[in-house]
Amino acid sequence: MQHQEESHELLVRARLTVVEDVRPGTLFPPEAGWRIARGIASPDGTAREALDAAWWRRLCDVDGEFLVAVLGHRIGGNDSWWTRVRYVGGGVPGLTGDPGFVALSLDGQVLLAEVPGAEGPRVTALDRLPERLEEAAAVAGRETEVERAEVWAAVPGRRAWPLHWAEGIGFNPAAPDELLIRLLDVAEGFLHGCDRPAVLDAAVAHPDPRVRSTPADTFRPKLTSDQWVRLVRAEPSPRRRVLWAEHARIWGAELPVDLYDDLLAGPSRALAAELPGLPAHHLPGLAADADPRVRRAACGRWEDLASPLRARLLADTDDAVRTAALLAHHTGVPMPREVFAALPAPLRALERCRLEPELEAELIRDGDTEVRRALAANPGLGAHGVAVLAEDPHDDIRSAVALRPDLTEEQRGAVRYDFDPTSLSHTLPWVEGLHGDADAMRRLATSSHPLIRRSVARARHLPPDVVERLARDDDRTVRLFLAESCDDAPTDLLLEVWHWWDGSFSHPDRPRSHPHFPRAGLLRYADDPSGRMRRLALDDPESTAADVARLARDPEAEVRRRAAEDLRLSPADAVRLLDDPVAHVRGTAMRNPRLPARVLAGLLHDRDTACAAVTNPAIPVPVLHRILAAAAAAVAARR
Repeated sequence: MQHQEESHELLVRARLTVVEDVRPGTLFPPEAGWRIARGIASPDGTAREALDAAWWRRLCDVDGEFLVAVLGHRIGGNDSWWTRVRYVGGGVPGLTGDPGFVALSLDGQVLLAEVPGAEGPRVTALDRLPERLEEAAAVAGRETEVERAEVWAAVPGRRAWPLHWAEGIGFNPAAPDELLIRLLDVAEGFLHGCDRPAVLDAAVAHPDPRVRSTPADTFRPKLTSDQWVRLVRAEPSPRRRVLWAEHARIWGAELPVDLYDDLLAGPSRALAAELPGLPAHHLPGLAADADPRVRRAACGRWEDLASPLRARLLADTDDAVRTAALLAHHTGVPMPREVFAALPAPLRALERCRLEPELEAELIRDGDTEVRRALAANPGLGAHGVAVLAEDPHDDIRSAVALRPDLTEEQRGAVRYDFDPTSLSHTLPWVEGLHGDADAMRRLATSSHPLIRRSVARARHLPPDVVERLARDDDRTVRLFLAESCDDAPTDLLLEVWHWWDGSFSHPDRPRSHPHFPRAGLLRYADDPSGRMRRLALDDPESTAADVARLARDPEAEVRRRAAEDLRLSPADAVRLLDDPVAHVRGTAMRNPRLPARVLAGLLHDRDTACAAVTNPAIPVPVLHRILAAAAAAVAARR
């Protein structure tokens, strides 16, 4: 790591012996040390003219060791590690001057620092650090309304980090729609998580194509059908217009007939011909189109084509069109040997076409592993072929057979399939297609195959008896999927899953956000041995500010983080949690509106915290507008 090597070289030149790089653990973190060194939320009387040898002796332990971080040579970003060093010389180590440093005694009691500033170096020397920080937090928490108003009146007057503000301001829940609409001209990244209709309306109508595309090109777009349509119409690139139309259909948007007409009339007609949901009245024209790419696309709607059109495509003069038509035709009509032998690439036929019985038997008997592997998942495979491949010597082939929808559960149970219960699971499409069929869900919930039961558990609604069965399933992932996806999941299951699961990227905050997750009675977990369960106590309507204060000092980081987001957190505790050893606790505290204005304004002007601090909803709206103006000017200057 380059920063690590550079840091070690600098420390050696300062006459220090590098022992090791260490995480903050339960100690004061380097990030908080830098803030104190810069004068943000720091105890009074911390600045000194120089650090003499007496302070360095107080910093070192009996072996001359202490912790240090060097400005500009950080290891791991904001959650940087300390470097443990040893100093056995007399006098003062050669750390003073550029680039700046912060040092901590191994017991966390003494902090020394020197950082450059506009008016010269700022020197800090503190003993009894934990005690002084408690005192400073208490003082900061007693901020008056007048003091608060004075602080906000001055923002953003100091040297600032407007590019960081531009990055973060869009995630401030207190920012009004008109501010976010103005922000579109400055930064668009916030649109990835934006669900405000007025802002999305402005985004899809924005003249910058990058802004228009951002809310569509996200993990879970929040656009309505109307907004999708306007996005497609506004896109000048014909290819991208079709791309956005395809995305819109994937996410369930309804596209008007005239939009399909426009797309098919454009230069990307061949791409538009492949769009799902294309109105059937276009199919005759597509099947007779002069462009073979368009005719080939028409073969994808084989079931919707009239017999004369099918016959025309099967006799097409273009090889690619004719092959596509043959493959579509033989999903229903068994493919003879001579047709199969003439195919330029038979793999797709092996995967999707019905084959004449003799050809199928020959391929299963004499085909290589790749041929049998392709046939194993072919929906048109005959019963005899399925039975033979169910006993194939290759595990993956038998495993593919075991997931076929045409097996009875008795047949499935007889297959020796291979399944890794820790592997990433995806819902089987054929099971998902049956989610609305209660009888099918009852039958499949008893399947011997965990992936089928997992796919059942992904249904949004299930009959009560199916829910009861899956809630007791031996496969933990089945229970997890039920808790994440099924609105009928029972309370006891949700609590059980909560013990070991805190939400995924696709289902954030489940099971805690599930409508059946309990709220009343959670205070009984306030003294539970598990930090995960203690974390729930503050969700109880009967919990108090005193409970928040107690859990803000919990030994488990996830409990402190829950307290750090609570609106009942005291201003003093919010300040104190800014110095938490764990980065995500500090980050959560920065966003708590109970932070005193003086401290929050300081965080806004610190390079390491500006982006997170600007998302704090306690910042008054007029101040947010001034911050946006500064950010806009900084971004414009870079362009």
